[in-house]
Amino acid sequence: MYGQFLINTPHNVTATFFADTASSFSHDQVTRFLARSKLSPRIVRAKALADIPLSPHGFVLFDDTVIDKDFSREIEMARTQYSGNAHGIVRGIGVVTCVYYSPDVDRFYAIDYRIFDPERDGQSKLDHVWDMLDVLQAKNVSYGYVLMDSWYAVTELMVHISDLGKIYYCPVKNNRLVDDSGSPKGGKAAYKPVSQLEWDQMTLEHGKLVKVKGFPGSMKVKLFCVPVSTNRTDYVVTNDLTQGSADGVRKASAIRWKIEEFHRELKQTTGIEKCQARKQRSQRNHINLCIQAWMVMKTKARETSTTIYELKQAPLRDYDAARWREPYTVFA
Repeated sequence: MYGQFLINTPHNVTATFFADTASSFSHDQVTRFLARSKLSPRIVRAKALADIPLSPHGFVLFDDTVIDKDFSREIEMARTQYSGNAHGIVRGIGVVTCVYYSPDVDRFYAIDYRIFDPERDGQSKLDHVWDMLDVLQAKNVSYGYVLMDSWYAVTELMVHISDLGKIYYCPVKNNRLVDDSGSPKGGKAAYKPVSQLEWDQMTLEHGKLVKVKGFPGSMKVKLFCVPVSTNRTDYVVTNDLTQGSADGVRKASAIRWKIEEFHRELKQTTGIEKCQARKQRSQRNHINLCIQAWMVMKTKARETSTTIYELKQAPLRDYDAARWREPYTVFA
């Protein structure tokens, strides 16, 4: 019933409003449900795996988002952290998400998530990504590629992805030190920031074979200089040493924005940021049910060949139409 409420309420996502509009529940019942239930990411993962058309060419995407709680100082788990959406520091609940993209059907699916709450579990965002990768491996989920933001492009995680037999594409920061000299042993003086490398037409089109500082032994990766806009260039690394096309890297990297699309839809259609409960368990359950609500709406939108936004607005539009036919108050 709470999930049904999240899908169909147009704006007010509070326990009070739920109780007021669902005559069979009291406010206290709703509050107790949120505070005492224990809905875990396992529920989301199980539902997703039952629906996803898995592919050996599939992409697994990782990123994090902040559930804005900037106007509250009493909600547990809410902490000050950087928000890419706000381009600054906000107070909110961090959520590390995992999205599966199937190129066979050109669709993306939410498959897993973790709440960033280091004060309680001692886990960093990188720890959560590592854990979700290991869960996918344990579940024998079929995919071939991993896409991440530059924040996650740390040596240990990239090596771990290679050990899993997967290919990664991820941008690195401009100051990441690499050696493109071709020397079998990159000396200290050979390393330089990627932003200081020299590129000719050949390497711009086909990439450079480089050694990243900190990588074990003689392990090398392919580095590509990818123009994103007139004033922005991304430096993308991949462990696919057979990749010889900058255009191919650009297309693969562009798939990473599917997870941004997921975050935007999740926030704009489920009320995930509007829960006012103070207890961390209540917030966790609300977030879980919001992701489940998004999954239901996304599936329905695909079945009806519409958008999730149109699906969300349909009840309110139908209500407005009904009020024209039978107005509560007549202008006279």
